[in-house]
Amino acid sequence: MEIRRDMYLNKLIRKKKNGMIKVITGVRGCGKSYLLFRLFHDHLTESGIPDDHIIEIALDDRRHKILRDPYIILQFIKEKITDKDDYYILIDDVQYVDRFEEVLNSLLHIRNADVYVTGSHARKLSEDVITEFRGRGDEIRVYPLSFSEYMSVYQGAEEKALDDYLAYGGLPLVAMKEEREDKEKTLAFLFQKYLSDTAERNNVHNGEELKDLMDVLASVAGSYTNACSLVRTFRSMKNKGIGDKKIKKYTDCLTDAFLISRAERYDVKGNRFIANLSKYYFEDTGLIHARTGFSQITEMHLMENSIYNELRVRGYHADAGMVMCYERAGGKKDKKRLDVDFVATRGSEKYYIQFASWFPDADKANPKYRSFLSIPDNFPKIIVVRNSINVRRDNKGIITIGLKDFLLDKNSLRL
Repeated sequence: MEIRRDMYLNKLIRKKKNGMIKVITGVRGCGKSYLLFRLFHDHLTESGIPDDHIIEIALDDRRHKILRDPYIILQFIKEKITDKDDYYILIDDVQYVDRFEEVLNSLLHIRNADVYVTGSHARKLSEDVITEFRGRGDEIRVYPLSFSEYMSVYQGAEEKALDDYLAYGGLPLVAMKEEREDKEKTLAFLFQKYLSDTAERNNVHNGEELKDLMDVLASVAGSYTNACSLVRTFRSMKNKGIGDKKIKKYTDCLTDAFLISRAERYDVKGNRFIANLSKYYFEDTGLIHARTGFSQITEMHLMENSIYNELRVRGYHADAGMVMCYERAGGKKDKKRLDVDFVATRGSEKYYIQFASWFPDADKANPKYRSFLSIPDNFPKIIVVRNSINVRRDNKGIITIGLKDFLLDKNSLRL
């Protein structure tokens, strides 16, 4: 069964022969290799590119271990290029190559070579795309399956599919499993692999602390936190201490491995970020469950995480918003902070998004609704509810949509 990743494939197709290194990044197991070696390879052959002009190297394969040497891999590639026709160089897990930045810069000098690489480490790849390649690196960020991609291979009703998607996430290896037990075992295996790889890559000697921190992050997913509050939560949950510097090091490691990401706190009226607090979300909702035993996280947390991930898949930057307002109590005005779950921005686009278990009352007493009424601009305001409902728009212009439709309809932000 083939899972189409047309959004990412089309990005690769549009970037062909643009004179840049195409760097495909994302968490291990999200489908980067499949995208490059199967879907993109098929596109190339269907476009008339002969197989001997497509050079594929999978560096995680031990049979190719010798090619992790920068001089040997360069020599190997140059020997494959025997004429002046176009060649496509596809390298999987390029971070295995020592000084891979030098290798990629060398490949840029081969005029008839178009280079594509994958990797699973943000600091080594995403940042180096900017710093090392001097504007000649082009990143394509790949995520686990969106719900619409998940539905393309799911055999069953949409509501049941949504329940499974929230619980087990969209990692392709998990999504292809049919039985609940197989999904849970696969997630547990992948999670352990992620943590061991992260610990080894970053010289973390106490792997148990890394695991414990993931427990803590799962317990506070979607809640405002910082290094100091994580230290306190760590102490209360695990009955042992850990310093805030180590917390920061570990969260940076997990972020670099694409396992978690951070939504900054944003003052909507002040149009500025507030540095002291932020929220952490997991790259895939199944990873939350894998660490908590598939029983401790509420559906609302999973719903919130899925909305955040969907916004990022669509190319939006998602921040955790807040808006200050005043309310009168006993003849006195009190200043009050109201939360906006997500402020989604992409270029000149901006959307304010709240999530709720059910359709909220459209009155000032409801904090979800009141925060929208306190925002002074006219950018679209959307409430996503867990249940399936017909899309509604009230006299304030606020739209309410069900989670399933929000995730499935690629134009759900523009209704």
